[in-house]
Amino acid sequence: MGRAFEYRRASKEKRWDKMSKLFPKLAKAITLAAKDGGSDPDMNAKLRVAILNAKAQNLPKDNIEAAIKRASGKDSALSEIVYEAKAQFGVMMIIECATDNPTRTIANLKSYCNKHNAQIIPNGSLEFMFSKKAVFSLDKTNLNGISTDDLELELIDFGLESMQIEDEIIYLYANYKEFGNLMDGLKKLNLNVSSSNLQYIPTSPIELNDEQIIELDKLLDKIDDDDDVQNIYTNLV
Repeated sequence: MGRAFEYRRASKEKRWDKMSKLFPKLAKAITLAAKDGGSDPDMNAKLRVAILNAKAQNLPKDNIEAAIKRASGKDSALSEIVYEAKAQFGVMMIIECATDNPTRTIANLKSYCNKHNAQIIPNGSLEFMFSKKAVFSLDKTNLNGISTDDLELELIDFGLESMQIEDEIIYLYANYKEFGNLMDGLKKLNLNVSSSNLQYIPTSPIELNDEQIIELDKLLDKIDDDDDVQNIYTNLV
């Protein structure tokens, strides 16, 4: 489902100092959500999800509260911007950013791309190559006695399109418009969600050989290390 980079990123995060790399990204997601829909999680589903994901990564409560407060601050100029890019070997990328300086952000992205045989392309160019999906992940060992078959059947009525099991993690996919419905279905079953978000899933994923992956990772790692970058989605398997 195009999560090859996510796996490599997960491995990399084990080496990261979460306080200096991951936590600021989580805080930005909370600030953006609060800015878009208000500071009350009960009335703002996007904020509720951002807080859930932050807690799953052990972001301290004080950091969460501070991120929410920044959304209403006079100095808050944070905005969400999506860029599209074309890299080597037929790899396409959608790059989600949270920035207070779009000029800086695009300049940095163009610099990374230029150094690694890639280029920023006009937004909308990749629309037919990706589908926007609501994606939830659950711990397979924490299903309250529900079998995976029954789980799939129960959630179909709440918009579930497909389910994938990898190791001990269950991934649930739905159209992005069904995000709230699927969340309600999981709540009805009293299941704890490990993470939930909207992702761009490639419609025709491609594979690369090991040498190509190593070369591409130089670009992906550089982009991912940028403080303004929240998520990267590719058309890789």
